[in-house]
Amino acid sequence: MKPLAVLRPPAISSPPLRFSSSKSHLRNHSINTSCSALQSESIIKDGVSPKTEYKPGILDDFFLNLFRSKMVQEVGWDSDKPGYGGLMEVANRLTMKGKTNSDTVEASVRILTSLFPPLLLELYRMLVSPIAGGKVAAIMVARVTALTCQWLMGTSTVNSIELPDGSSCQSGIFVEKCKYLEESKCIGICINTCKLPTQNFFKDQMGVPLLMEPNFTDYSCQFKFGVLPSPPEEDSILKEPCLEICPNATRRREVSGKMSAMQCPKA
Repeated sequence: MKPLAVLRPPAISSPPLRFSSSKSHLRNHSINTSCSALQSESIIKDGVSPKTEYKPGILDDFFLNLFRSKMVQEVGWDSDKPGYGGLMEVANRLTMKGKTNSDTVEASVRILTSLFPPLLLELYRMLVSPIAGGKVAAIMVARVTALTCQWLMGTSTVNSIELPDGSSCQSGIFVEKCKYLEESKCIGICINTCKLPTQNFFKDQMGVPLLMEPNFTDYSCQFKFGVLPSPPEEDSILKEPCLEICPNATRRREVSGKMSAMQCPKA
């Protein structure tokens, strides 16, 4: 995949602001939600992109256990492994349970929907999504997702993206190295339990279009809230063969005896 990016705030021509504490800096930054022609915050310095490790927060175990419990309810099976490793085994079982990829995508949407009170999703879609042509809703979900889902994806930062109308908006999320993809080692799991269902969930349940662009070379991923995804037949990501290290593709080669059998049956 592409080199990881070192994220820095955009350059400002005026003298830099000084704050009495780091908390005040965070408060100032958090209210900057306007849509404007901002450049991406991703900068690569001297061609070197050091890895940024995500440090788990106090709520991460709660989010992991909640997400896993909903997935277990859908699958009807749980792994004996604790923590993230057990979650990945349940995700793999979810992928293999569906007769078709569409079954897996629909099941994953049900899991995401079950994480929220139904009335909350409906009110957000009716009251928030129409504001300012959907830009306010896109900014809000980008910030909340970046704050609450790093336990699942790894280090993530809100960044500026270009919207279909040509304007720029702080409604993107750049995931430096997706932990979910890295641990699953499977493009089928990425596409059918993450990319497609997440895109469908935000559009259908919250009224916010979303395009997700995973990079299967460096495991980064760009979320673009406010941007409609391409039709499946035009999405090149859906045509990617699975990773050589995909455990499902490996088992398929072992059973068939053909080294050319690279495609994960679920990709």
